[in-house]
Order: sequence, then C-alpha cells, then structure tokens
Amino acid sequence: MVKFRKIGVLTSGGDAPGMNAVVRAVTRSALAKNIEVVGIMGGYSGLINEKIVPLTARSVSNVITQGGTFLYSDRCLEFKTEEGMAKAIATLKKYEIDAVVVCGGDGTFRGATDLALHGIPTIGVTGTIDNDITASDYTIGFDTAMNTVIDVVDRLRDTCESHARCNVVEVMGRDCGDIALMTGIATGAVAVCIPEIPFDEELVIEKIKKAALSGKRGMVVTVSEGVFVDDGNGKQIPYGEVLAKAIDDKTGVETKFARLAHIVRGGSPTLRDRLTATRMGAKAVDLLLEGKSNLVVIEKEDKLDSIDIVFALTLDRMYKGKLKDGDLDKFSAEDVAKMEALCQERRDKLKVLYDLAYQVSQ
Repeated sequence: MVKFRKIGVLTSGGDAPGMNAVVRAVTRSALAKNIEVVGIMGGYSGLINEKIVPLTARSVSNVITQGGTFLYSDRCLEFKTEEGMAKAIATLKKYEIDAVVVCGGDGTFRGATDLALHGIPTIGVTGTIDNDITASDYTIGFDTAMNTVIDVVDRLRDTCESHARCNVVEVMGRDCGDIALMTGIATGAVAVCIPEIPFDEELVIEKIKKAALSGKRGMVVTVSEGVFVDDGNGKQIPYGEVLAKAIDDKTGVETKFARLAHIVRGGSPTLRDRLTATRMGAKAVDLLLEGKSNLVVIEKEDKLDSIDIVFALTLDRMYKGKLKDGDLDKFSAEDVAKMEALCQERRDKLKVLYDLAYQVSQ
C-alpha cells in the first residue's frame, strides 16, 4: 500500500446529482485510513487560486442528500495553459497534497491526465448526467436526471390528455441520446429523437396522425438537445422546436414545445446515484493506495472497474466520431480493436432500446 499524508478532491464541469456523495465517500474512506483530506473549491480554478478547505467526517455530514456540488464547479481555461498548470502544481506542493480525486466528465478527465503527467497521482470518477462516458455503462447523476425528466413529462402529459395535445420535450444530453431514449420509453412517448440514430420525421408524422384517428389524445415526443437541423441558411439550430411546428402544421394535433434545460441537472440524488457515487468514491481512494494513477473508475456489467483515462478519452472520441489525426498512434492494434469493439457494443445496446421504444409506442 502506498502511503499518503493528504489527498485533495474536486468536482469539475457540469454539476451532477451524486457529486456530493462522491466527495463524502472519498473523505470518509481516506480518513478511515488515517489520510487527511482537503476539498478544492471551484474545480481546477481552485487549484490555481489556492481555494483549499479541510474536509472532516462532520463537514461532509448530510451532503449525500444534496444535489449539485458543495465544492462548486467551474470550467477553467487557464488550467489548460502551461502557466495555469504551473500554478496548480505549486498549490499542490504548498498544501502538501499528495494525490487528487476528480469527479466530472471528459473535460475533467483531460485535466486529471495533465496532473498525472506532472507526477501527481490522480484518479477520476464519472460524474455527468449525460451518461456519455463511452467506457462506462453508467455515470453518476444519470438516474436522477432521468427521474426528473419523468416527473416533468408525466405532468405535461396530464395537460396533453386534457386538451388532446402533443408535447415535444427537449432534454439534455449533449451528443448522447440516453436520457431522451430511456425517458421516452419510460413515459410512453410516441416517438424518440436522438443524435445517434437517423430520425424519420415523415414516419412520425404519419404515426401521430394514425394515433389521433384511433382516439389517442395526449402524446409526447422526446428529443435530445444534441439533434440539430439546418435552418435553410446554413445555420444549425436545435431540432425540437422545428419538429414541434412540423407536427402542429401537418397532423392537425395542437403541439407545444418544452425545453427542460438545466432543470434536469438539479435535485436530490436518487438511491442509485447515492449508492454508485459512494462505491466509486471509495474505489478511487483504494486505487490511489494501490499505487495507481491516471485511471477513471467505471461501471461495466454492474461491477466497478477502472480504465486508463487516455484510453477512455480516445474511446469517447472514436464513438462520437471526433478522432483527430494521430489520436490512435499511441495505441497498439489490440487496443484499437478493443475500442472499436466497445463502440460497436454500445451502438448495439442503443439500437435494441431504440427499436423497443418504437415497438411499444403504438
């Protein structure tokens, strides 16, 4: 076991319900092993600006019930510069912080890799409502976000049913359609539109016409915020509002549009997120004590595991079609084949759910 005197923990990027549970688990797991813990306030900017606070068993009491992150978050451009990195490393040395646990998404993990390259043992924990870390089946905050969407859509459906309306609901998710797809199934949406799979607007228009003629009153369509369409002048605009107008114009069914936006990010985390966050936070401390670094804690097949952060980030870019020249050069042919297999596995799982959504949305 590697000896540490003090570790730091930070949250970065978009906040996600369950981040506080990660901080609590890191703190109490480390304290149980006689390691001091400090919180780095405001993400990576806190490292640059020396915003360091001690964490104790009592200072993290009850935070497990709270959404957001009590350590606060920030997207710090300065951290990406050599000058910013030098300030961050200086802060770590000044406060005698031996290692860092970071919780966030892909941008957070890029920062973690930079710290590791400068000799600071660093472990990442997935915290993003979008569930868009390709290497992991699940990311902290996803379940809470979906339950929030379900609650809001169920309320919208009441009015849709009362007035024989359709409601197109846009939900968060960036380039990942998981929230839209899974909540679409769970709320009985008549159609689901996500970035990963081509959407047949005319087919959906006919489906809504047929449903209305058969006596169906309230209808919901869920759309991911990551779906865009050309406005006719070469500008890409969100598709949700465009689809709502098309349904209204072409079906005779009065159609409203709702953008849930950041409502989806907030709220007290569900049991799923509290439990997963606690397990992942404790796992991160264990990995550091095993002498490991530059890893991200993931969930695969309902079990916790860890994977190299650079591998995870490159896998993400491959899945999202964002690979740049040279990205794969540092990997073996076996690693690249593994990435391709993981990408296909995720696509296959998504397609199964997408087909199910349409099968049960009659």
